[in-house]
Amino acid sequence: MGKFLISAGVLLVIAGLLVEFGEKFLPLGHLPGDIHITSEHGSIYFPVVTCVIISVILSALLNFFSR
Repeated sequence: MGKFLISAGVLLVIAGLLVEFGEKFLPLGHLPGDIHITSEHGSIYFPVVTCVIISVILSALLNFFSR
């Protein structure tokens, strides 16, 4: 249980740093492949590529910490 809490804490710190300072280094949410549709009635935004990149990074981190 201790290893899990430490790993979760480290992941939360990394996620917090990415949210706070990440736009300067990685333009997450504004990558090519993210879908943004605007019409006169509203807009829809779905960050497809951003979701894939975050999923790969989190999978690698969780795989690293689980071993």
